[in-house]
Amino acid sequence: MGNIKRTVGHVIANLASLFISLIVLIPLVVLVINSFKTSAEANQMNLSLPKEWVFENYAIVIEQGKLVSAFFNGLLYATCSVVIIVAVVSAAAFVISRNQKGINRFLYYFIISGIAMPINNVALMKVMQALHLNNTRYGIILLYAAINIPLSLFLAYGFIDTIPREIDEAAVIDGCTPVQLFIKVIAPLLKPIVSTLFVLDFMAVWNDFTMPLYYLNNSSKWPMTLAVYNFFGAFQNSWNLVAADIVLTLIPVLVIFILGQKYIVGGVSAGAVKG
Repeated sequence: MGNIKRTVGHVIANLASLFISLIVLIPLVVLVINSFKTSAEANQMNLSLPKEWVFENYAIVIEQGKLVSAFFNGLLYATCSVVIIVAVVSAAAFVISRNQKGINRFLYYFIISGIAMPINNVALMKVMQALHLNNTRYGIILLYAAINIPLSLFLAYGFIDTIPREIDEAAVIDGCTPVQLFIKVIAPLLKPIVSTLFVLDFMAVWNDFTMPLYYLNNSSKWPMTLAVYNFFGAFQNSWNLVAADIVLTLIPVLVIFILGQKYIVGGVSAGAVKG
C-alpha cells in the first residue's frame, strides 16, 4: 500500500512539473511560431500555425534591425562587465574573508545590501551625467558591473570562506606575498564560483532592457534587447519581426545557460553555504 501511495505521489509530482514547464514554454512557442508569420497574421499573437511560412523575417530583422552591430554591442557590454565583476569580487571576497574585523565586515554588509536596494534611476542619471558617463559604452559597462557586484560578492564570499586557512598559512611559510598567495594559490581554486558568476552575470547583462534604454541615447550603441524598437512605427507594429528579433536575442543566452547550467547549480550551492 505504501509503494502505491509513493508511486501515485511521484506521478502527480511529475504531472505538476510537466504542467508548470508547459506554462513557461508557451510564450517561447508563441514567439517562434509568430516569427514565421506575415505581419497581418502575427498581430493576433496566437498558437495557430502560419498559413505561409515566411523565413525571410529573420533576414529582414538582421538587416533592418542592425542585429550584427547590436550583437557585438551586447557581447561587449556583457563580457567587459563580467570580467570587471569577477576580478573585483574575487579579490574583495578573499580580503574580507581572511580579515573580517573592523571596516571590512562593515563594507561587506554595506555592499551586499545592494541586493535588496531598488535602483533610483533619477539619482543614478544625475550621477552618470556628472561623471560624463551617460550615453557612453564604458559608462554602461561600469553601470552593469556596479549593479551585479552585490550578489556576486555574496556568492564569492561564501565560497572563499569554505577554503581552509591552512592553505594560506602553508603558502606564507613558503614565502608567498599576499598578492602571490591570491594569484597563485587561491585563484586556481575559484574556478567553480568564477564559472558560476560568469554565466549568471553574462545572462543578467545580456537580457537587461532598461539600463540601455535609459542611459544610451544613441541607437548605434544599443544591444540586441533594444533592437525591437526598430520594428515599431507610428501606425503599424510588425509583431512578426519583433518575435523574430526576440528569438535571435534569446539564442546566445540559451546556449550560455545550457553549457553552464551545471556550474550555476554547483557554484550557487557552494557560494550560499556562508555569507
